[in-house]
Amino acid sequence: MIDNMNFKIIVLAKQVPDTRNVGKNAMKADGTVNRSALPAIFNPEDLNALEQALRLKEAYPGSTVTLLTMGPGRAVEVLREGLFRGADNGYLLSDRAFAGADTLATSYALSMALRKIKDFDLIIGGRQAIDGDTAQVGPQVAEKLGISQITYAESIDKIENGKITVRRRLERGIETVVGKLPLVVTVNGTAAACRPRNAKFVQKYKYAITPSEQEKAAEELQPLYKNRPYLTLTELNVKDVDADINACGLSGSPTKVKAVQNIIFQAKENLKLDASNDAIEGLMKELIANHTIG
Repeated sequence: MIDNMNFKIIVLAKQVPDTRNVGKNAMKADGTVNRSALPAIFNPEDLNALEQALRLKEAYPGSTVTLLTMGPGRAVEVLREGLFRGADNGYLLSDRAFAGADTLATSYALSMALRKIKDFDLIIGGRQAIDGDTAQVGPQVAEKLGISQITYAESIDKIENGKITVRRRLERGIETVVGKLPLVVTVNGTAAACRPRNAKFVQKYKYAITPSEQEKAAEELQPLYKNRPYLTLTELNVKDVDADINACGLSGSPTKVKAVQNIIFQAKENLKLDASNDAIEGLMKELIANHTIG
């Protein structure tokens, strides 16, 4: 461990609809996700990315972990969840102008926010989000910032002399690569799972909210935010990050959904078997004959 090295790490996190609970109202008529109809969760691979950031923070004392998320007001839940697990602070990038963004418009907005934040050595995010599965946003952010990228990371092994060593999990094996800071790293779901909430951090940050939320907070809580500045999470809009509104949201998204079709799978036939060898053998022969298997 190198005690005189500390890094400013930003984790890109997204609040996504829980695709394990998709129903008939999951999509709107315009082809965008009806987020209000689905439970919202912390994107799984972004949690893997957060764990890598927290491990670096532990390995290099003095390092900080900051979360950046883009979404509606309720996306602040992702920031609080990150704080409960060990992150230091968070930014919510929220504006109606960002709504309906594809990967190009999303990466543009995030890159503008990162330029506003300015001070970072490493940006880490999940490989992809479960509501799109494109794996494009991380690499596009790196391209827009003009910095290098390492994708499909399974672990970040060390940082020394301004260079980072990353182990990548690829389809046909594992490789180790070295990159020069600053850069973007995207993390696979095969990386270490994120640690659970820490009771001490939950107590410290349970009242952490954005300025918009503070306006609606109970009057007796207002002195708390004056005395504890770390409980106020930064909120950024289009103007705050100097973004071109025409490059944001639907207007900045060249990817358009042509049509949406709900397909509900229903069982039309069923077969009950007893536990005898003859019944199981008969089923196997039937499945092989109709090419379900084999």
